[in-house]
Amino acid sequence: MKYILFEDFAGKSVPFIFPERIAFDEMREQIPYSTVRSAGYVNLATDGFHCYGEAKELDAVAHPDDAATIARHFEG
Repeated sequence: MKYILFEDFAGKSVPFIFPERIAFDEMREQIPYSTVRSAGYVNLATDGFHCYGEAKELDAVAHPDDAATIARHFEG
């Protein structure tokens, strides 16, 4: 899966996870948030999320803390 981590209008990180068949720039066009904080690929393993890679179209890379940010959005 791919992901883009946006910053919303209040400064909060908001992750979007989407299929690999959708291009990063196509997804970016659909989201109203103005700032892309990071982007790349994400996998879910038994020990949690793993983020890696980059989105050249967005000039963004995965950051080490992205996995924790994504995990927090799935906590109930």
